[in-house]
Amino acid sequence: MESLLGTSIWVFLGLTVIITGGAAAMMGQAIAITWRPFWQVVVYSILLGPADRFLVFALFEGTLLSLSGFVVHTLTVMMIASLAFRIARARNMVNQYPWLYKRSGLFGWQAIDGGD
Repeated sequence: MESLLGTSIWVFLGLTVIITGGAAAMMGQAIAITWRPFWQVVVYSILLGPADRFLVFALFEGTLLSLSGFVVHTLTVMMIASLAFRIARARNMVNQYPWLYKRSGLFGWQAIDGGD
């Protein structure tokens, strides 16, 4: 597992999931709140991935140039940001247009019957 991540599982959970994942969650939420498109989540996640890899290298002596580590860390950051984006977008749609939409689960919304 360490060769796949480029670091230990504890560093991955602590730095990538909790710290960088928290930044990714705030990023996804900010993009959704300002009504920007989803592709910006992908772009900013790809930029946040190398920053996370550098912190793993600089603070915990992880492998800097690990392709599998970069992919796993970036996809983890992207997944967290995407979840935050979708939750915030669903909340925005329901709060901004309460006469048109109602909440449908954590990630979605649906049209209210007769709310054309």
